[in-house]
Amino acid sequence: MPLVAGVDTSTQSCKIVVRDADTGALVRSGSAKHPDGTEIHPDRWWDAFHEAARDAGGLDDVAAIAVGGQQHGLVALDAEGRVVREALLWNDTRSAPAAEDLITELGDGDRATGAQRWADATGSVLVASLTITKLRWLRDAEPENAARVAAVALPHDWLSWRIAGYGPADDSPLGPDLGALFTDRSDASGTGYYDAEAPGDDDGITGAYRRDLLRLAFDRDDVALPRILAPSASGGIAHPSVAGADVDGGALLGPGTGDNAGAALGLGMQPGDIAISLGTSGVVSAVAPQRTADGSGAINGFADATGNALMLAVTLNAARVLDAARSVLDAGFDELSDLALAAPAGADGLVLVPYLEGERTPNRPDATGTLHGIRLATSTREHLARAYVEGMLCGLADGLDALRAQDVPVERVLLIGGAAQSPAVQTVATQVFGLPISIPEPGEYVADGAARQAAWVLAAAASPGAQSPAWSAAVATTLEADPRPAVRAQYAAVRDLV
Repeated sequence: MPLVAGVDTSTQSCKIVVRDADTGALVRSGSAKHPDGTEIHPDRWWDAFHEAARDAGGLDDVAAIAVGGQQHGLVALDAEGRVVREALLWNDTRSAPAAEDLITELGDGDRATGAQRWADATGSVLVASLTITKLRWLRDAEPENAARVAAVALPHDWLSWRIAGYGPADDSPLGPDLGALFTDRSDASGTGYYDAEAPGDDDGITGAYRRDLLRLAFDRDDVALPRILAPSASGGIAHPSVAGADVDGGALLGPGTGDNAGAALGLGMQPGDIAISLGTSGVVSAVAPQRTADGSGAINGFADATGNALMLAVTLNAARVLDAARSVLDAGFDELSDLALAAPAGADGLVLVPYLEGERTPNRPDATGTLHGIRLATSTREHLARAYVEGMLCGLADGLDALRAQDVPVERVLLIGGAAQSPAVQTVATQVFGLPISIPEPGEYVADGAARQAAWVLAAAASPGAQSPAWSAAVATTLEADPRPAVRAQYAAVRDLV
């Protein structure tokens, strides 16, 4: 029974699942927290990975391992493999002005032209989340650090590199070989300097780096970038001090994925499937044969982990909106749900626009949340709870509308993430989205997707051309649609009053 490991190095934590490569059955798991904040030294990810591996009973017996990770984060390395500065995470918005500057520059002074050119070139109109904007910020704000940069990696690239045994000479078995960095199309497609639709190389992988765009942002294009691997290709062997010590030949390293692509792979998503994920960020994602080029910026056209495209509408504010509601109301998770369900749909006109930490979609990094319709009758804990839940989901419903506007097929909606287990969230979702909602069994979908990729890499090593293993996520329940258009209408009436 060969075992594989999947790693999710997310914003909040590192999670590891060990699964049977043939059946996908869970064997064991572990986790460890990451520090809070929008910047973090990558060594904290490395520490958490080791803690999670110990919590999972060790990785000596796994035959393959792959890493899914938060997209967009900037990990800048010097020529000695050392981290130049703390990594800027996807949710760090200090590069918002840089994003606007780059859009205008590519448009020769016209923003609308520049936005469409970025969408055509990379699938995305720039926002502060994307790596390329953080490079422009680094160039302008910290020129001494910018001058030291010899390689640029994403969080999952860096962690895979460390698992392989690379790193600073005094802290790794194999030393600082920057040429050993690798990634996949899904994570690269969120950098802002990679075109997933460009003609491929001799290995048949579509996509290519746009070093001209890197030079536009950073004034340099001589930095090392991770090589792009095919979905089932191996990036090498995990160092035996980390994983695979008890396996003949060691543990193969998968190319890894971005977090949303990993979740899509873990869920077995196909074209026509829509996943609405309620994590730190809120994500509406769709798998399709080709990416979009949405010049409005509502949709990001990324790649998935199988060779398809992955379209995303992303909000900065999702489960944290519910955390804020629990804090305001001094309520636990279950009590918040009960309170929300005790108020009527639409909360009698009380509407929360949930831009509590700025927003990405729509692109309003400096916006704040607003509460509309406060009257004596709506100044109750029940109404407030309902408004917070509805506001969070209305923002994501706008993302679903944006996908439809790009002619993305919508055949099945999956609601995932920890907040998806809330009865109030489930009930309100059927009303706000107006569609049947499928709730998969709770799981670590990103880590599961990484494990599935590791199993695919293992199978392809034994039999070139092998397909991804037919694991599937069980659907716990499907809820019937209960459309309440008035909820969306009252949200639409105030969402731009910020």
